[in-house]
Amino acid sequence: MALTIETLMSKMPGAFIPEKAAGLDATIQFKFTGAEPGEWYATIKDGKCEVAKGEHASPKMTLTADSSDYVKIFTGEIDGMKAFMEGKLKLAGDLNLAMKLTQMFKIK
Repeated sequence: MALTIETLMSKMPGAFIPEKAAGLDATIQFKFTGAEPGEWYATIKDGKCEVAKGEHASPKMTLTADSSDYVKIFTGEIDGMKAFMEGKLKLAGDLNLAMKLTQMFKIK
């Protein structure tokens, strides 16, 4: 069964590694295009990660990607940095947060 954005986002809190986000208080907005368009956001605070559907009023960083590309980035099929360099992944806001993002979650 193919991994969907809905499944992926719902698994984020379980894949979160609190030690890697010590002292972090940030909200990341995800904007997906393509086959599974939609908006989600993840709030990382007090060693917890909570994910919700919709748009956050003031995210620290916004990540925009085609839904199928994002699934491939999250599962390791595509390197996130390479996707960013190729324009498949667009980031706005705190880019240091984007670098930490890959370390804060254990990818299956």
